[in-house]
Formats: sequence, C-alpha cells, structure tokens
Amino acid sequence: MSMRTIYITQYDLERLNQLIDEAEESISQDRHYLEKLEEELSHAEVVPPNQIPDNVVTMNSKVCLVDQENQEEKILTLVFPKDADISQGKISVLAPIGTAMLGYRTGSIFQWDVPAGKKHFKVSKILYQPEAAGDYHL
Repeated sequence: MSMRTIYITQYDLERLNQLIDEAEESISQDRHYLEKLEEELSHAEVVPPNQIPDNVVTMNSKVCLVDQENQEEKILTLVFPKDADISQGKISVLAPIGTAMLGYRTGSIFQWDVPAGKKHFKVSKILYQPEAAGDYHL
C-alpha cells in the first residue's frame, strides 16, 4: 500500500479506532481490510475539523467516482457500518471500496481489490464534505 497522508479529525479518529476494536472482536473474515484501515489511520494527520482540506474524502463525504476502465460514474457516501445502505449509495468504511477511498483527494486515482483483480477509480468531485459544510460531528 502506498503511503499517503490522511487528514482526519480527532472525533473521527476516535470513532474509527473504536470501530476497528469492535470489528476485530467480531469479524473472522476480511481482516485484511481492517488491517488496511488501521495502517492508514496510524499515519493520519489529526487536524481540527476546520483545517481539513475540502478536497479530501472524509467520513460522511458524498463523492463522485469515475471507473477508469469504462468511465462510468458512481456516487457514494462514505459512512460508518451502522449507516451503510448500498441501495442509497451509502458504503461502509469497512467495505473494501470504503477503506480504499478514505483520505483521497479530488483528482486522485485509487485502487480497489476485487475478486477478479483490481479496479481503479478517480475521485472526480466531492459533492459534500461535512467539515467543509461546518458539520463537524456527523
């Protein structure tokens, strides 16, 4: 995994660390994604919510992604597992694509491992980021 800076608020960092702790106790499979998330968070730069760049995918951000293979757009909101609902485009941070997109910036291309290989998505635009909107406790 390439090293990149994830900007995160102390509030989200605490909630994600708690989520990882709880998931490690109950999840027997897909530990690989928990480990990836844990690794990303260990290198996170904790900043006040009003200092997170508005072009970074943070928790509860609504993002337009473009599949680099077929140029198809996908709108997803990165949420905590309890709020996940794929029919509404709400993807859990513990889902492979959720873990993969956390912390990327507009214009960045990230990789998502799927059973058939790897998919590449570009963060086309951030349609909503809580911190940029002043919603610091979502």
